Amino acid sequence: MRAVIQRVSSASVVVEGQAVARIGNGLLVLLGLAPGDTVATADRLWHRLMTWRVFKDASGKMNTALAVCGGGVLVVPQFTLYGTFDSRRPSFSRAMPPQVARPLFEAIVDRWQTAGDVAMVAVSVQAGVFGASMTVSLDNDGPVTWWWEHDESPC
Repeated sequence: MRAVIQRVSSASVVVEGQAVARIGNGLLVLLGLAPGDTVATADRLWHRLMTWRVFKDASGKMNTALAVCGGGVLVVPQFTLYGTFDSRRPSFSRAMPPQVARPLFEAIVDRWQTAGDVAMVAVSVQAGVFGASMTVSLDNDGPVTWWWEHDESPC
């Protein structure tokens, strides 16, 4: 599982001209799935998202977690995070096949939307649409961006 995580002041997803997801302050998570990934792997990422002290405190320092300050998480399926460039055309053979990735992505979103055990305040979870051509817009706050990877895949 790979994720590009950006602290945002706002982010949204539009599919075929219709807004399908939108958050204010929070985290935009571009999520790539690989063979071997599970909901348990996503739980590790969720815990990290909630407890990372990456939001500004009263002094303006990154010292507050999303679970404390509240906000949103917008998770967007991003199979291209497993793309390789062995030739002039990218290969996505390391990504989880779509017929397996779709139900896993949907299970992750469901899990995150109901996961209140870590958050001390309301955290809204929104999601992009698996398999859709999406327009993702964001206002990166900082800019602050991380790469997270948990590799349990056999590839």
